[in-house]
Amino acid sequence: MNTQRREFLLHSGFGLGALALSQLHGSAAPFTRAEGNAGLPHHAPKAKRVIYLFQSGGPSQFETFDWKPKCRELHGQPLPESVRGTQRLTGMSGNQAVLPVAGSFADFARHGKSGLEISSLLPYTAKIADKLCVLRAVHTEAINHDPAITYFCSGHPIAGRPSMGAWLSYGLGSMNADLPSFVALVSKDANRDQPLYARLWGAGFLPSEHQGVQLRGGKEPVLYLDNPPGVSRTTRRAMLDALGRLSELAVQREGDSEIAARMAQAELAFRMQASVPEAADLSQESAETFELYGESARNPGTFAANCLLARRLAERGVRFIQLFHQGWDQHGGLPGGIAHQCRQTDQPAAALITDLERRGLLQDTLVIWGGEFGRTAYCQGRMTAQDYGRDHHPRCFSMWMAGGGVRAGHAHGATDDFSYNIAEGGVHVHDLHATMLHLMGIDHERLTWRFQGRHYRLTDVAGRVVPELLA
Repeated sequence: MNTQRREFLLHSGFGLGALALSQLHGSAAPFTRAEGNAGLPHHAPKAKRVIYLFQSGGPSQFETFDWKPKCRELHGQPLPESVRGTQRLTGMSGNQAVLPVAGSFADFARHGKSGLEISSLLPYTAKIADKLCVLRAVHTEAINHDPAITYFCSGHPIAGRPSMGAWLSYGLGSMNADLPSFVALVSKDANRDQPLYARLWGAGFLPSEHQGVQLRGGKEPVLYLDNPPGVSRTTRRAMLDALGRLSELAVQREGDSEIAARMAQAELAFRMQASVPEAADLSQESAETFELYGESARNPGTFAANCLLARRLAERGVRFIQLFHQGWDQHGGLPGGIAHQCRQTDQPAAALITDLERRGLLQDTLVIWGGEFGRTAYCQGRMTAQDYGRDHHPRCFSMWMAGGGVRAGHAHGATDDFSYNIAEGGVHVHDLHATMLHLMGIDHERLTWRFQGRHYRLTDVAGRVVPELLA
């Protein structure tokens, strides 16, 4: 970097880092970036925070939220060629001579005043039907897991972009300077089918202070957060003060904003030493609360415990909380596999909605449930009376949203008789992101970061707010 450019950066955006770091000469005003982006929100928000229940692996819409009696009627018969047309298949079923239709083994019924059709595998979710906005025609271009999960988490199928939570942290800042603005939770009781990578909650090319912090179950929620033996909190404070003074000099010399970002993380870690143990201590919850979420909520790190922890983080001001639950990739053994997944997740997810509502948090908390794609109407491989599986299907699948300004008791969009093609009301990944940002008070086209010569955003160069999803 030449001298003139360094001087320009130092006295413009990057110079702010040096000004902030000048606060580090004592512990009275430790450095924090909680202010968010100037000029945001763009409009009055409906939601203050997001809890995203990401069901990794691709839950089948046929066994959850999209009842297709035609598939049950034609169970075992070849999928009509007119349905598939020339659409591509994955390599796992592309060589099958016959694609037999697989009807759902689960029954469906209408629930609540809204009459939403929900599978018998989700009895607890059925009880909160009138709180849900079911999206029945979500679609994506990605047909394999990693690019599809990356697409949902970052708005692009190729790794390297900032994640959803990082964009919100950058745009809106923190509501609690003592906790991360973005937290990721991974179920320890899930089947490990598709791998999850830390980049899914990473900051990409945004300043690294905006990356998600993973909280784990057990005595050490954040790895390496505690001071090592022999280092007191007073000593750690003195070390950070000294490091702050050195970092201030480095910022003045280099004009590198990442130095300020690293100091922000170090200061946050210091504050988290006191805040995280309290937030993650589920023993403070009542017996009635554990009964609501289910017995496994007493076991830290399970999906149920993470749902309860998500509520605790939400009420303490964490901006974006993302739960990852693996195991939905049922290419075979679908009846037993998806029934198990639903038993693990149904009660806790429904309990989260109930718990948020009774605490007055649901109205400004946006909750999203869904995976990276859906499943095919046909069976992959061999079909027996008791066993079959479904392949990946990105063309249409189901998700749900609740709270935070979403239209409750509503089903948006529809698919054909085989849930193979969208009939109406399609919602693309970018549309979902645009709508989420809109509910948070952000115009998705205006939340940008300049990188490598152009301005990037979560919705890339597409996306639209879906008005039918809004209350």
